[in-house]
Amino acid sequence: MIRAQRPSPTSLLFCSLSEARLLRQRCIVRRSYPLSGITRIAAAKMGGSADVLTSPPAQAVIGDPESLAKKKAAIRELGPAKLQVIADFDGTLTRYWIDGCRGQTSHGLLQQSDPVYDAKRQALYEYYHPLEYSPTIPIDEKTKLMEEWWDKTHSLLIEGGLTYNDIQKSVSNANIAFRDGVVELFEFLEEKGVPVLVFSAGLADIIEEVFRQKLHRSFKNIKIVSNRMVFDNGRLVAFKGKTIHVLNKNEHALDMAAPVHEQLGEGNGSNGDNMSVKKRTNVLLLGDHTGDLGMSDGLNYENRIAIGFLNNNVEESLKTYSEAFDVVFTNDGSMHGVLQLVSQLCSDT
Repeated sequence: MIRAQRPSPTSLLFCSLSEARLLRQRCIVRRSYPLSGITRIAAAKMGGSADVLTSPPAQAVIGDPESLAKKKAAIRELGPAKLQVIADFDGTLTRYWIDGCRGQTSHGLLQQSDPVYDAKRQALYEYYHPLEYSPTIPIDEKTKLMEEWWDKTHSLLIEGGLTYNDIQKSVSNANIAFRDGVVELFEFLEEKGVPVLVFSAGLADIIEEVFRQKLHRSFKNIKIVSNRMVFDNGRLVAFKGKTIHVLNKNEHALDMAAPVHEQLGEGNGSNGDNMSVKKRTNVLLLGDHTGDLGMSDGLNYENRIAIGFLNNNVEESLKTYSEAFDVVFTNDGSMHGVLQLVSQLCSDT
């Protein structure tokens, strides 16, 4: 599937500090409404029939109700023991709008105080970002270029003296929040023993700090699949393992997974169950971009229900999203609709 030509959230990690501050200052006035309760209404026409669930102004659009019903029945038959959840982080687990302002991404909130390294990261962004979306570069060559970009940027973070204290301050000052219903969803999945893999081409340590500061609790079933830092006396000195970038953010990177609760002070987790996760062949995938559908590419799944969060440009993109995803939540809706679906998938009746 062709990815839409828009700046990837991951690219915000590599923008300059001045650019990040400018993004924070551009607060667009927008009224937000919680998606509380979902009511089925008549089908809508979008180049074909679609079943719509609505609680104004957010909607949950089902492009092919019959296909979704078959997938739900197949997943429910095998039960929670065969189910896993794969979720993007920014704009999926987190809100797109916060109090009328565009929420920050975990990638864009990082602040470094050294303007020299800020300028160097900006130079890398200006060079590599157009290459990421070039339609003429073969995928193998583009993959190497993305690896170069990420590796060089990681090196600059080390050379610039990034500290864990910088990360903590950045998250504390950031305009970032989880969607309503995320905690309830995580609690339900933990109770049912369903693992959650949170995929990101950004930095695991930032995501974990967002969990720590914004949720104030841990979940033993959640793993972060992202680039992980190594600190010595609070200072960044290296990165662990293979680099995860925008073109390999899938279950091929599962070896990079680490339970988030270990990072939150509960050291009773283990990475030894990665193979058992791969044997869970029913998948609920959550993303906010059609490119996120590739997160399950490394898994030989039997059934997959893909949930898409269409946060912006709804009229222009709804048809594309409704064809790509089984269910599309529009207008920055809550996670309550996903919780409702998961409850059905894990039901015995």
